[in-house]
Amino acid sequence: MRKNLIRSAALAATALAGVLSLSACDKGDSGSEASAPAASSASSASSAPAGPSALSPSAGAARPAEQGSPSHAARQSDGGAAKGSRSPGATAEKGTGKPSHSGESSGKNGYGQVCGTNDLTWAATSKSQAGGYIEISVRAKPGITCWLPGVYPVVAIGSDGTEAQPAEQAVGKEIKLSGGTTAYAGLNPKTTDDDSGKELADIIVTVSRDSAGDPVGLKVGSTLFDRPEVTNWHASPREAVPGAGGR
Repeated sequence: MRKNLIRSAALAATALAGVLSLSACDKGDSGSEASAPAASSASSASSAPAGPSALSPSAGAARPAEQGSPSHAARQSDGGAAKGSRSPGATAEKGTGKPSHSGESSGKNGYGQVCGTNDLTWAATSKSQAGGYIEISVRAKPGITCWLPGVYPVVAIGSDGTEAQPAEQAVGKEIKLSGGTTAYAGLNPKTTDDDSGKELADIIVTVSRDSAGDPVGLKVGSTLFDRPEVTNWHASPREAVPGAGGR
C-alpha cells in the first residue's frame, strides 16, 4: 500500500515537471516571435529613405556653404567689377562728349575757319605802278575771323573761260583776316608787248580754286586783257605789285 502511494507521487511529480517544461517552451517561442517583428521593423526603419523633413536641414546647410565659398565670392566680385567698369565709361562718354564738336562749333561761329569767297568784302582798284595793274583787296565781313590761304585768287576774264595765270610759283603764308585787316593780290591784265587782247570792264573772282562760296564780280573799268597774271595773297600791298613777288 505504501509502495503504491510512493509510485503515484513519483508519477505525479514527473507529470508536473513535464507540464512545466512544455509551458516554458511555449513562452520561449512566443518571446522570440515577438522580438523578430521588432528587429525587422527596426531594420526597415533604418533602411527606409529619409523624408523631406530629414533632407531639408542638410540642404539648407549646403546652400549657405555654397554662398560663402571662395568661388562664389569670386564670381560676385567679378560681376561687380564688370558692372563698375562699364558704368564709368558710359558716364565719361556722356560727360565729355566728342572732341570734334568743339572744332565744328568754332567753324560755324566764324572763328578759325578758312576764308570762303562770301566771307569777305571785295574791292578792285587800278594802279599805275609797274606799267599798270589792278589791285584786288579783301577784308573779313563783320563777326568773321578766318584764314586766307597763301595762294593766288582765281580770276576769270570774259565769258570764254580765260583765267589769269599765277605770277608766283611758291606758296606764301596764310593771312589771318579779322576786323580791319586787309589782304592784297595784284592782277597784271596784259603781259604781252603788242596791241592784241580783249577789252573788258569786269572780272569774276574767288579766293582760291578750292574755296567755298559763289564767285564775286568786280568792276575794273575798260581794260585790255591778254595773257593776264595774278600774284598770291599778301598782307602788304607792296608785295602784291606784279613783279615784286617771288617767281
